[in-house]
Amino acid sequence: MSAQPGDERSEVARGAKTAVIVPDSSEAGARGGDARLEEICGLAEAIAVTIVARDVLRVRTIRPATYLGSGQIDTLKADYAQREIELVVVDAALTPVQQRNLEEAFGAKVIDRTGLILEIFGERAVSAEGRLQVELAHLDYQQGRLVRSWTHLERQRGGFGFLGGPGETQIEADRRMIRDRMARLRRELETVKRTRALHRDRRQRAPWPVIALVGYTNAGKSTLFNALTGGDVLAADMLFATLDPTMRAISLPGIDKAILSDTVGFVSDLPTQLVASFRATLEEVLSADLVVHVRDIAHPDSELQRDDVMTVLTELGMDFAGEDAAAYIEVLNKIDLVEDPERRAAIVELAAHSVDSAVVSAITGEGIASLREAMSAALTALSPEYTLSIPANDGRARAWLHQNGEVLEETADGEGGLVVRVRLSRADHARFTAIQENVAG
Repeated sequence: MSAQPGDERSEVARGAKTAVIVPDSSEAGARGGDARLEEICGLAEAIAVTIVARDVLRVRTIRPATYLGSGQIDTLKADYAQREIELVVVDAALTPVQQRNLEEAFGAKVIDRTGLILEIFGERAVSAEGRLQVELAHLDYQQGRLVRSWTHLERQRGGFGFLGGPGETQIEADRRMIRDRMARLRRELETVKRTRALHRDRRQRAPWPVIALVGYTNAGKSTLFNALTGGDVLAADMLFATLDPTMRAISLPGIDKAILSDTVGFVSDLPTQLVASFRATLEEVLSADLVVHVRDIAHPDSELQRDDVMTVLTELGMDFAGEDAAAYIEVLNKIDLVEDPERRAAIVELAAHSVDSAVVSAITGEGIASLREAMSAALTALSPEYTLSIPANDGRARAWLHQNGEVLEETADGEGGLVVRVRLSRADHARFTAIQENVAG
């Protein structure tokens, strides 16, 4: 059977002897080589390979043909041959030429950071939508790499009409197949997007606020999700344990019902193909009433991870400052893992003086009650209390207020009218005012 575009995704064998390379050209303020090595090894372990070699290599000049220097390649080549390395993971964005040349030098399959993350997503996606998104991202990545993917690509073949004219090379045919498949996937995802938008509109018409958990991968979002909902979402000490969004109803102090959504974790240098492909899923975050950013406060790169998450949210179009901005809370999770008493005290003290921060341990339950209070306060602030006067016999207006807001009190005004004290979002208050003006007009 001849290879088909996209087949390469299954070439990484579970348990394959793997070498990890971190080319380090870090500047001040950037992640150091050791931190990057720990993260990329965690990513590699997420696809169940066996890491037998790991190296941080200082790279002063990126070589167009091989990325690494010839001396570095020669040293690694000898080591990899002795260890019988089958897969090499390079924590960088390699060009197709660099990838091909490194494979020839090492005599092993080579994947870069983007390819590795796509591999993880390909294994972890569960829903039909998730699989569509992963395949689209993978094909987008592969279409520029056909030069190295299949040995038969240099052949030429004849054809008839749309199958390709005389002299069309196999690589051109495969690229056309990929483009056609991507077009079909985009149409299918557009249908999914419309369906998701309908579900979102239905939720927005209901008086239940939506809370989205976001954060760097392995920050503890799913563990916190389970702690808040009593659920059993997979919560594991591994990167990208969650890919498909999960929603549950929760109650908060003063709020009978809210919808909590657990979303895919972010990572530094998230492939642009994935950001684009997962936009439909991440739109759940954009439409949320409250964004809860979960941080691993015990991680040495917690601040840099925070910056990565905020960058992705900004790229998606998230507004944290405008009139329609979502409420935002930063959750400093894993406080139980902060061993230094002075640092722990400083974190707790800092959060105590911030209305949009909370310190918790999703594992031990520390701070969960305070977080619930903070979430309730943030949502309540989005729906101010209004005192409205309506005719006592206006059943439609009363029903609308009960359906779209939280009616706190109804009293007769003694003049045939009704005074209603109600919590409404600003948008719903504007809608109600417009409806009443149209009725009066």
